[in-house]
Formats: sequence, structure tokens, C-alpha cells
Amino acid sequence: MSSVTLTRNRAWLQEYGVYLAVAVLVLFNVVFTENFLSAANFRTQLVQAAPVCVVALGMALVIGTEGIDLSVGSVMSVAAALIPLYLGAGPLTAVIVAVIAGLVSGLFSGFLVAHLGIQPIIATLALLVGGRGIALVIAHGQLVQLHNPDFLALGTGDVLGVPIMVLVAGVLAVLTGFLVQRTTFGRQLVAIGGNRAASTLAGLPVKRVLVGVYVISGALAAVAGILATARLGASDPNDLGLLMELSAITAVVVGGTPLTGGRVRVLGTVFGALLMQLVNATLIKHDLPASAAQMVQAAIIVAAVYVARERSSR
Repeated sequence: MSSVTLTRNRAWLQEYGVYLAVAVLVLFNVVFTENFLSAANFRTQLVQAAPVCVVALGMALVIGTEGIDLSVGSVMSVAAALIPLYLGAGPLTAVIVAVIAGLVSGLFSGFLVAHLGIQPIIATLALLVGGRGIALVIAHGQLVQLHNPDFLALGTGDVLGVPIMVLVAGVLAVLTGFLVQRTTFGRQLVAIGGNRAASTLAGLPVKRVLVGVYVISGALAAVAGILATARLGASDPNDLGLLMELSAITAVVVGGTPLTGGRVRVLGTVFGALLMQLVNATLIKHDLPASAAQMVQAAIIVAAVYVARERSSR
């Protein structure tokens, strides 16, 4: 096989591989998994994929600037820890406070990256460790059962038969796509990810955009924490969001957004989140341990990064 053909195949895989993988997994489950085609199962898969999708949308923006956000799981944990404290003032108040916490977390990471010049992986690693510690302090390390029906409806309710969690994820995906494709901020984001030095020389507001993407990522992680808490029916800062950064990064990379930045594929990211959920569900339904899903995710991200690297090196 010629090098030109190999290059084309790798380019095709990066562009459409996630859609093919989802189709293959769906077909496999239709044939080999009992009751896969039931409406209840489809609902379950979409609901479980929704928080990953929401976090991955923010991660895609960060990776589009050639950055990374390892703090998303801890931000989810902080949001979960804050909800019981403010739920007595009403679900809206609790949600607003949790989202503000996500915004502040993102602002902190963005400041470290944009203004202090700290590498994104180091800046967000600090919050990954410290954020969960803060959440445990807020919650006193305890799981708290929630009983507010209006808040719990975010995780269990539906509109016209569509789960609210899925609707929220869908709306956020559309808004993220609009942000990337139709706004000046989105175009600046892509330009900065493609060549930060040239963007600085061209007069683009590099620092402002970098701070902005981390703020958005933090806010979306908080939203995912709210949805996951509502679905669980309890605030559990010990476990909520654990390894979410791995799932989000995998969803983004297999969706076609390169770790080298300069491009954001929103639809691919959504399908990447669906792929991660299908992988987990398929392994569990066939009696394989959850640890196997983590190993498969690691293998998928290595393969996706390799394909993107080979493509960009030619």
C-alpha cells in the first residue's frame, strides 16, 4: 500500500472513524446483546452519556487551543458538594451557585495558563488534586441524600418523552457548535490553537480567549456535576467525576479534534461520548469488569492520537 493511500486512510479514520465505531458497536449489540433495541435501554444509554458529552464539549474547546483540562472531574465534585448547602433556598439557587463555582474554577485555571504561563497540564493538575479536597471539606466527606423533587427532575424527568439530561446536553452541543463556527471567539480560538505566536503578532486577544475556554470548560463541568447529582439523587463528592477527564479527553480525540489544537469538531465529540458509553455498556452487559472499559478507553485514545500524529506529520 502506497504512502499516499495510507495517508488518505488515516485522514478518513480521523474524520469519520468515530461514526464508524459507533455504528459497528450498535450493530454488534443488536446482534449479540439481549434487549438492546428496547426504548428503555436507549434512554439509559443516552442519559448515562449526557454528563460525559457535556464535559467533553468544554474539553474540546480547551484542546482546540492546544491545552488540556484535567480538573473537570474535581469541578463536578465541587458542584455536587455545594448543591445540598443551597438546595434549601430552591433548586435554581443551588444550580446557580454550582455553576458559579465552575466558572471560578475555570477562571483560576485560565489565569494560571494565560497570565502566568504555566503549562495547562500542570495548572489543571493542581485543581484536579485541590478541587476534590475542597469538595470533601465542604461535604465533610459525607454522601448526602437529596429529596427535592424539582431538583431531582433534572436527572429523572423528561420533556415529550426525551430525558431532560439529554435535552440539556443536546442544547449545549448546538450552542458549542454555534460558538465555534459562527462567532469571532470561535474563530480566534481555532487560530490560537493553530499558531499561538502568529495569533499574538496578529493582535488577537490570546490571553482573553485562553481564559474564556477554561471558564467555559469549568462551567460545563459544573453543569455535568449538577446533572449527575440529580440522577444519582445524592451528593457524593468522593466518587462523582472520578476519571471523567479520561472519558472526556478520549471522546474529544476520537471525535477528530487533534491534541495539537487548531480544530474543534463538536459533532465528533458528541459521537465520541456516545462511543465511550457504548464501550462501557457493551463490556458490562457481557460480564466484563469496569476496569476492562478503562483499559479499552486507554487503547482507543492511543490509537486516535497515533492516527492524528501520522496524519499531521505528512
